[in-house]
Parts: sequence; C-alpha cells; structure tokens
Amino acid sequence: MEFKGNEDIEAPIADVFGAISDFEMMERSALRRSIEVQRTGDPAHPEAGLTWDLNFAFRGKQRQARLVLADYSPVTGMTITGGGSGLDGRMEVELVALSPQRTRLSVWLKLEASTLTGRLLLQSLKLARNNLNRRFKLRLADYAGLTEARLKSTA
Repeated sequence: MEFKGNEDIEAPIADVFGAISDFEMMERSALRRSIEVQRTGDPAHPEAGLTWDLNFAFRGKQRQARLVLADYSPVTGMTITGGGSGLDGRMEVELVALSPQRTRLSVWLKLEASTLTGRLLLQSLKLARNNLNRRFKLRLADYAGLTEARLKSTA
C-alpha cells in the first residue's frame, strides 16, 4: 500500500531541511500523542544512523515498531525504514528548491505485510484506502503549514 503527497513551503530549502530533520522536536510531538519513544544514536550526527523504538496503541492493541534512518542526504532528503507488528514500511522525503524562497516537500510511504497478522491489518487498511489517502494528504498539508509558520516566526 502506497501513499504519496507533495506540498510547497514558502522557505529556502536549507531551512526546510533543518525543520524536517529536527528529530528531537518530532520525538516530543510523538510523546504528546502518547507514543513511547526510545532513541539510539546522536541526533546531532544523524548521518551515523539513528534508530527509534516505538510503543503505541493502534486499533485497541499495543504495537511496537522500530524505525531506522536509512539514508540522510543533507538539504535534499532522507529515507526512514521500519517495521513492527507484522508490517514493514519505507518513507522517502525529498526536497526540491522551486525558487530561492520556495521548496517542494515530497513524501512517499510504502507499507508491506511481513506476517499473516500484518496481512490482515494491511487488508483492513486497504478497505479504507480513500479515507487514509485523504487523511495522509491533509496531515502532510498541515505539517507543511506548521513548518512554514515555524520558519517564518524564527526568521
């Protein structure tokens, strides 16, 4: 199952990359959503590899996942892979400078089942594909808007 989305942000590409690679801020955001996060690695040097162990409730069950920063290309993007509870995923984030003050944020997420339980979970997600696609795009637009607002307030 794949999700794709693009959003334009009114800020230079380097500033946008700095905002999306603020891993400590993302960890705090996850904690506010009742997701337990344990990081391994130094966020000041993410190119050496970061991992996160997550514990969260989804559809009435406690789930666990491990995320790995698989590729880190300063200013242009990053790739995060992960798996847990029968699902494996890969998320690619790419930044493209449209102009000196405008950046396109492109996100691609792919989920695959690795167990029978994962297949059942993925099948139930596929039944709600339209709703999930809409929510993914809304969430990406919201994230881009928050990032743009945060960058404007620090400028």
